[in-house]
Amino acid sequence: MAKKFQVTLKKSMIACPPSQKLTVRGLGLRKINSTIELADNAANRGQLFKIQHLVEIKVVK
Repeated sequence: MAKKFQVTLKKSMIACPPSQKLTVRGLGLRKINSTIELADNAANRGQLFKIQHLVEIKVVK
């Protein structure tokens, strides 16, 4: 079974640089407290590392 991440947007993107805003939108997060599940791969890990201060990440088995 592959690992997945449960990602929840916890902070506002108002004062963030445009690249971080686009990363959050590209992942599918829209509003604060919206949650998505992502597969554990290198591309998703890179995106999560870029916005780690805005989100809460949980590992789902």
